Amino acid sequence: MAAHYVVRDVDRADPAVIAALRSCGVAAAHEAAGRIGLLGPSIEARVPGSAIAGSAITVSCHPGDNLMIHAAVEVCRPGDLLVVTTTSPSTDGMFGDLLATSLVARGVVGLVIDAGVRDIASLRGMEFPVWSRAVHAQGTVKASPGSVNVPVVAAGQLVRPGDIVIADDDGVCVLPAARGATVATAAADRIANEAAKREKLAAGTLGVDMYNLRPLLADLGVEYVDRLPDDRQ
Repeated sequence: MAAHYVVRDVDRADPAVIAALRSCGVAAAHEAAGRIGLLGPSIEARVPGSAIAGSAITVSCHPGDNLMIHAAVEVCRPGDLLVVTTTSPSTDGMFGDLLATSLVARGVVGLVIDAGVRDIASLRGMEFPVWSRAVHAQGTVKASPGSVNVPVVAAGQLVRPGDIVIADDDGVCVLPAARGATVATAAADRIANEAAKREKLAAGTLGVDMYNLRPLLADLGVEYVDRLPDDRQ
């Protein structure tokens, strides 16, 4: 029989770094990190407007079985973010408002699950942030072993216990805790740079001029003409 574990102790990132990355958001953090860490777009925000970041508590479950999510609640601390996967693809509604209530009591900031959730109206009413592969009323059982706080793969992305997870309406990004401070600084610089560009664009500057793209267009053979010649229409 394969070994299964509930690992109690996780190395977490500095809360100040996590807060800085939450403020920067997924897109800026992803770009600043070198375009790494994004979960696939199948994982969607189910409570629009949510923007969170936290230390990953990872869960590997049997599909259609949420036993290990219940086991994971005990090891969660304030500021953690639960990341749930299944050992084969599943869209069953493995998480609902009762589990959310339990996580809120532990100070968990949200859930990312590569499977389904249900009770979505209640979750929105609670304003409990959730990102999931599906919304599906299909129920689950509590019968099969899995593991808590082991490396998992969610929507194509490796997630290790204690990784920093950032999630907002743009998606979900995962970063190694050791890179958090460096990425947060780079992301803040990127946001400041974009603010200056936004001012120029709002004043009427064209992107092709701001980014000096006209030489590139010419090198690629793109021609500016007032009208297409008759033989090109």
